[in-house]
Amino acid sequence: QVQLAESGGGSVQAGGSLRLSCGASGNNFRRLCMAWFRQGPSKEREGVVFINSAGGIMTESSVKGRFTTFQNTAKNTLYLQMNNLKLEDTAVYYCAAVEEPKFSNCPHSSAQYNYWGQGTQVTVSS
Repeated sequence: QVQLAESGGGSVQAGGSLRLSCGASGNNFRRLCMAWFRQGPSKEREGVVFINSAGGIMTESSVKGRFTTFQNTAKNTLYLQMNNLKLEDTAVYYCAAVEEPKFSNCPHSSAQYNYWGQGTQVTVSS
């Protein structure tokens, strides 16, 4: 079992920055794919940034150049740094994890992630 808990959401004006944190426990050193997803009002959940156990990152085009993710392995914490926030970034943000596939890249579909945090709200206003 892997337990995930996000923090750091809040309200920010367009053009501002926020950093979300995701604390992980219980992974017993398993190799994990980790990801940030978001779900805006009346929208489907979408992947934002993905990171594999080697630190390789893939970023969706809608946030490329503005969002990045990084890990503090000593603290078992994953971060999402969000810069130049836009109104359309308003959403509940979730971190998620799944055991890393042996012979393929980390999945991008939310359906393939089986560990989820509770989510944290990010609201961007004009």
